[in-house]
Amino acid sequence: MIFIDPPYWPAHGTMFSHLISDTSVSELHDFATANGVSRRAFDLDHYDVPQRLYEKLLAAGATPISGKDLARTLVASGLRIRAKYRVKSVGSVLEMRWRALLPDQPKLGADLLARWSEPHRHYHSPTHLLAVLEALDQLTGRTVPRPVALAAWFHDAVYNGTAADEENSAVLAQACLEAVVSVDEAGEVARLVRLTAAHAPEAADDAGHLLCDADLAVLGGSPGAYSRYLVSVRQEYAHVPADDFVKGRAAVLRRLLALEPLFHTPRGRNLWDAQARVNLAQELAQLSQK
Repeated sequence: MIFIDPPYWPAHGTMFSHLISDTSVSELHDFATANGVSRRAFDLDHYDVPQRLYEKLLAAGATPISGKDLARTLVASGLRIRAKYRVKSVGSVLEMRWRALLPDQPKLGADLLARWSEPHRHYHSPTHLLAVLEALDQLTGRTVPRPVALAAWFHDAVYNGTAADEENSAVLAQACLEAVVSVDEAGEVARLVRLTAAHAPEAADDAGHLLCDADLAVLGGSPGAYSRYLVSVRQEYAHVPADDFVKGRAAVLRRLLALEPLFHTPRGRNLWDAQARVNLAQELAQLSQK
């Protein structure tokens, strides 16, 4: 269902309501678009809508609800974005993490964060980078080997939606790091970045297991989190016609489902494998219907 709270929040000379879904971000976008709410009004898990649209949205089927109940409904839906994942907060958190990783290289960290923040990115964004770093913390108890952490920062540093992205990111990593860390460590970071193209590290590659599991952790998210992931992926390929996108995405899903194992570390399997296979299979079934 779609819910809206009363216009109570002042900004830009008017009062604003919040518009949410308790089901999926896709449902929310569809309702907003059908009723003339600009996509620019979307703020990760809700729309800010001006008072003049309130009655129109009620007439279109939005359910009125108090501000407190709307907040509770959003939390219960699993679609709420925590504060630290909002754009300004994500940047601050990542800056702190970079300072802890390579404290004497602030410019390199800023350059990487600028790359992750490029306007054409929707999924491969600072939010994804932070999620990968936090997944690594979960896998290691916050004792992430430095080459693995650096590989997380570089693994999508070049992103143009092409098959060359991982290779170009690896080349960038080696070029940037050879003057900063040892040649061996720079080479190891580049090697790890290349693994994210296929997510199929060798059986004895513990570092590769960590990075690949963390990169795919999004697949094992809650239904709400997975719904947000799907919306952002589609946004990155908005230029691709629907039929072509469905075919390409279905091929990706089949490849992922065929990976055995999908997650390589025991901790990764416990955390994400079962839900990931449910999410992937359900998405593939939905695409098959299209």
